[in-house]
Parts: sequence; C-alpha cells; structure tokens
Amino acid sequence: MHNGNWHDGMGYGNGSWILMMVMMVAFWGGLIWLGVTLLKRTHHATALPVPASPATTPKPSAQEILAERLARGDIDPEDYRQRLDALRANLSGPTESATNDQ
Repeated sequence: MHNGNWHDGMGYGNGSWILMMVMMVAFWGGLIWLGVTLLKRTHHATALPVPASPATTPKPSAQEILAERLARGDIDPEDYRQRLDALRANLSGPTESATNDQ
C-alpha cells in the first residue's frame, strides 16, 4: 500500500523539513523586523517639537499687549491713546502730583 512512505517524502530521513523550518523562521522574523522598523519610523515622524521653556520666551511688554487689544477690537483708538499715555507716564517716573501727595 504505502510502502513505508507515510509522509509523502517529508519524513525524518528527508531534509526538506529543516528547510521548511528555516523558511518559516525567516518569514516570521522578517515580518517582525518590518513591523518594528515601521513603528520606529512612524514614532520619530510624529514626535512633537519640544516647546520653548517659559524662561526663554520673552513676555510682551504692556505697550505690546495694549496694541494687541486695539488690533482685536477690544478697545477703541481713543481708549488706546489714553491708556498708552498713562503707561508712558508710569514708565517715565512718578509725576509731581504723586510726589506732592506723600
């Protein structure tokens, strides 16, 4: 009937099973390597830039903030001029009325 050939040539005496095992290990190893490589590449591509620390970011001056408020329409030009004059007066030093009050 079978004449002792139960595995159609794939028995222990035939070395083709070794080749099949090597090919399976190579296939799965290659698949895992490909997945890891793609994940590393995707991870590096989507990494967000590190934001600047608050110590290195200059704070806007009071005049710049006032100009931004005018640009946004929070205050009208007349109010902007009044507030800007008040800021400049405070930056130049105390006025005579402030020194007389003390």
